[in-house]
Amino acid sequence: MKAFFKALVLVPVALVIVLFSVANRGSVRVSLDPFSRDLPMLSYEAPLFAVVLAAIAVGVLIGGLASWLAQGKHRKAARRSRRESEALRSETRALRSAVPDSALPALTDGSR
Repeated sequence: MKAFFKALVLVPVALVIVLFSVANRGSVRVSLDPFSRDLPMLSYEAPLFAVVLAAIAVGVLIGGLASWLAQGKHRKAARRSRRESEALRSETRALRSAVPDSALPALTDGSR
């Protein structure tokens, strides 16, 4: 079912990307020189669809990196909580193994 929904989303997106690429094959000049409009030092020719798709990809990467960096404090808290719970579990196991079963109170609901 998950694969069906993934295909339901990805197939139309791929179709739109292919149609956009076919419709926008014309070359455009990409200039990285803000001072000279007529004879730029840093410029290259590329198809319009490549420029647009590259800009989208760079935006997705920058957004993902920003999101990952913003969530760092939550990942750190989760690691700290995981280590603490493991320490408490091991301490509980050690204490349970040190005390004989006859000394523990009987559990009536069967959860232990």
